[in-house]
Parts: sequence; C-alpha cells; structure tokens
Amino acid sequence: MDAIRLVEAAQLKKDRQGFAPGDTVRVHVRVVEGEKERTQLFEGVVIRKRGEGARASFTVRRISYGVGVERTFPLHSPRIERVEVVRKSRVRRSKLYYLRGLAGKAARLKEKRAAIIPTSGESSETGE
Repeated sequence: MDAIRLVEAAQLKKDRQGFAPGDTVRVHVRVVEGEKERTQLFEGVVIRKRGEGARASFTVRRISYGVGVERTFPLHSPRIERVEVVRKSRVRRSKLYYLRGLAGKAARLKEKRAAIIPTSGESSETGE
C-alpha cells in the first residue's frame, strides 16, 4: 500500500492547492492541434472538488453564449499549466450543483474579502 503512495507522491503538483469550491478560477490548459501546441484558458466557478492524491479532480462551470458549460480537470494533470484564482467566494456547500438551476444575478456568489496587512518592511506614505 505504501508503494502506491510513493509512486503517486512523485506525480503530485505542489502549486494546485490554492482554491476551493465557489472560487472563480482561470485554468491554463495545453491543447495539441495537429503538430502545434497552444495554451487555452477556461475561466469559471469551481463547483466541485473530489478525490485525493493523484486521482483528485475539479469541475469548473461557466456560461458560454447563454449555455452552461462544465469541464472536469484532473488536478495533477501535466496538461494543466497553472490554475489562477481570480476571485474567492464565500459558500456554505462543498458541491455547488444548485448553480446549474440558477441564471443571471441569482447565480452570483458572495465575494470573500481578505484584509491586506502590510509587512513590517514596507514604509508608509508619510515616509516615516
């Protein structure tokens, strides 16, 4: 059993843990078209995170031309370059499937605001 965990630990990406359900994320996905490879963006709300280790995945939902589009990504896939958090939202559920039935302003989520505390190395505007 420990051998499986050792193999999985080598495949895990360290920079993929900074988001939760309800957050708006921008996923940079590498797409191969013929012999060319390019980066495609997919921006939307994370409605689900599931699994653990190398099997973990997350689902992102967005509205494209009036139609809801959901895409599920393996969290530690080499096809994903990075996941940027655009906005954090306050939700009380871990699975946001109820957003599928909502449209327009009803589908908005309350933003989670974080206080920015200046570090001791930064100087104030007065120059003291």
